[in-house]
Amino acid sequence: MLQTALLLFFPFLMIYSAFSDLVSMTISNKVSMALMAGFVIVSYWVGMDLVTFGWHWAMFGLVLLVSFALFAIGAIGGGDAKLAASTALWLGWEHTLSYFILASLIGALLTLIMLRLRGSIIPERVERVDWIARLYRADKGIPYGIALGIAAVLVYPDTGWMEHAYQLASLR
Repeated sequence: MLQTALLLFFPFLMIYSAFSDLVSMTISNKVSMALMAGFVIVSYWVGMDLVTFGWHWAMFGLVLLVSFALFAIGAIGGGDAKLAASTALWLGWEHTLSYFILASLIGALLTLIMLRLRGSIIPERVERVDWIARLYRADKGIPYGIALGIAAVLVYPDTGWMEHAYQLASLR
């Protein structure tokens, strides 16, 4: 069960948040809350020591502070801020920087695609699909949760969480 949780829980929530942001331009608070609760449960299951546990929460606090400052000036959405912090909680000090670099690169590509899309005429058959039509609107933001989710899924295999999953697999 622990191996399944390590393999699926975090990636599932990252993919879910990416699709949610794509379709609705929102990332539910429930995703961030589930990531925080899941971190506490899974870190207990794998026997994470209290110092490491505390450092993960320190990274969460730092990212939450910075991302809420960015939210306050209108640079990112509130869902993106909470998702970034709860993702950093899982990735810790060791992987958060690579996560943000990768998310920035994917986000830049996503922004270029969105600008190109918004510079074109929306096809009639697509205009009736609300979430797709919204992507064409210049007055809407960029669904940056896509970049955050993809980057997290790409960084996750290099984390200690996957090392635990591999160890559990070798015990069978």
